[in-house]
Amino acid sequence: MQAVFERQIRPIDLSVSLEKNMQEFGGSAAVDCVFAEKLFSGVMKESDAIQKAIEDHAPEWPLVRMDTITRSILLIGAYELLFLNDAPPAVVMNEAIDIAKEYGSAESGKFVNGVLNALAHAKK
Repeated sequence: MQAVFERQIRPIDLSVSLEKNMQEFGGSAAVDCVFAEKLFSGVMKESDAIQKAIEDHAPEWPLVRMDTITRSILLIGAYELLFLNDAPPAVVMNEAIDIAKEYGSAESGKFVNGVLNALAHAKK
């Protein structure tokens, strides 16, 4: 999430940012680096489709209106729901909601829940 957040704030060297953030959180001993790389590169590659899906399911909240942390969490969660089949939708949503509650604003958890739930139901 940190690397996705940084990418939204300023231009960065994507691989350097991801590596720096993985090391900051304990490196390969604490971080599933392969999965982190897969998520990060997938979010960057599918950014346009993910953003459109989020905007379609949160029409009252354009991406530019969302705080950067919530937007980062949604980008990752939406990517997992739309493009990966690594985990059940409920697991993806619960992880995203927990992260939103910890790092986002007071309403981030509810908002992330609503948007990802709508995406998951639309995908069925």
